[in-house]
Amino acid sequence: MKKLIVTGASGFLGWNVCRAARDTWEVFGIYHTRPVTIANVKTLQADLADQKPLEIVFRDIRPDAVVHCAAYPDPNRCQTNPDASYRDNVQAAINVASLCAKESMQCVFTSTDLVFAGNNPPYDEESPVGPVNIYGQHKVAAERGMRKAYPDVTVCRMPLMFGDAPAPAKSIIQPLIAVIVDKRELKLFSDEYRTPVSGATAAKGLLLALERAPGLLHLGGRERISRYDIGLLVAKVLGRDASNIAAAVQKDSTMAAPRARDVSLSSEKAFDLGYDPKPLEEQMRELECVKEVK
Repeated sequence: MKKLIVTGASGFLGWNVCRAARDTWEVFGIYHTRPVTIANVKTLQADLADQKPLEIVFRDIRPDAVVHCAAYPDPNRCQTNPDASYRDNVQAAINVASLCAKESMQCVFTSTDLVFAGNNPPYDEESPVGPVNIYGQHKVAAERGMRKAYPDVTVCRMPLMFGDAPAPAKSIIQPLIAVIVDKRELKLFSDEYRTPVSGATAAKGLLLALERAPGLLHLGGRERISRYDIGLLVAKVLGRDASNIAAAVQKDSTMAAPRARDVSLSSEKAFDLGYDPKPLEEQMRELECVKEVK
């Protein structure tokens, strides 16, 4: 069985990729500061931004492929901690690409829809980038730096994601569930649009990209939806009252990181390869974190 390294194994997306890959790969999940246990996955600690120890990890495992999911993903934290963001989002990514280049191994990198400005959606693989915050800028720098280090890297731009996650990691859906169940007031943007998918769906797309390695791929869902309508959909799936969910607009909120209005992805290229996200409601109903509440 071929060996696969998945970085960010204790985070939301990396954990989902480890679980999706373990039936067909010998999976090695790398975490940085939070140990994680995943059935049928070997996990180990490494600081991806530290090149020398990372070289030892690659030498010992001798992987056939890498899916690089690890990131410093919170745009607001990146905006206020740009040095930490650069270290974890750019330098670590370039280190991974450089090690993959030495052995000409498959490498998939998880970028983001936030590389776009949000003014001219939907965005396909040919659309020009124009990030409005540091997180998006650093993901663009990572894309370019990885390709410079290893031109055969496959870049997958990921949409907003939701789904099951290992504690204490979480996605957007866990806080929504908690607020809806507790019937607390919840304001969500009605003028911010994305093309979301579940973590399990995203993981399938990444493994498909790993097999086909098309260079640049968008892995968005089929539905363009606002955060407000995501909240209403979660309430519907839970069978709970949605009267505590109110619509808000971006201009009335102040956050450290500027927010793009609409970074909906056009993912037709991936759909043609066999990537096939189910309807959002169906993806949500399949989640353990939803089933536990219902």
